[in-house]
Amino acid sequence: MALRTLGTSATTSLSAQLFTRQMAAVDVASIRAGIKDDQTNTYPIYPGSFGQGCLYIPNRGILRPLPGDYIAFDATTGWPILLSALAIASGPYSHS
Repeated sequence: MALRTLGTSATTSLSAQLFTRQMAAVDVASIRAGIKDDQTNTYPIYPGSFGQGCLYIPNRGILRPLPGDYIAFDATTGWPILLSALAIASGPYSHS
């Protein structure tokens, strides 16, 4: 099986925040409010999805972002996405 390509049809379909060790409380709260549980019919906010330097992926596990990484989530489904600093710097990504 061959790998496939993946992209978005719009450059504004993800909300994102640059991860730092001293993120503002409002930025942490915005990420927490945007991540949702995809296994529940009403797609509620996933409590505790981000904190203490960890990104908790609903029903999947834990990721540890490093400084310079971007934490994003899909605005429609609330699905979290972690992009490394290297991917952001060398990939075809744009951000504000």
